[in-house]
Amino acid sequence: MQLLTPVTLTPKAIEEVRNIMSNKNIPEGYSLRIGIKGSGGCAGFTFMLGFDKKKDSDLEYDIDGIPVLVEKKHTMYLLDLEVDFYEGGDARGFTFVKNTSPAQAE
Repeated sequence: MQLLTPVTLTPKAIEEVRNIMSNKNIPEGYSLRIGIKGSGGCAGFTFMLGFDKKKDSDLEYDIDGIPVLVEKKHTMYLLDLEVDFYEGGDARGFTFVKNTSPAQAE
């Protein structure tokens, strides 16, 4: 069965995730977790990235060789989003942007 990947990573984000995985002692068996924090109510929610072990409530994807976890209930909030990595004089970090290209089948 092919799964629709709800979120994508830009080449710059992929490069930075690989850099983190190789240089920050991420434990064996951990994957990149993409999700949200908050309820989505009046206060909204925040997108999050981190490294974690797979849980029963996760969907698992492979994005260019990077194992990615998304909690099933977060999938609808991540549809058509793309994770990018910004590096400039004013800031440095991952950003979530609306993806203008169609989602890819896995």
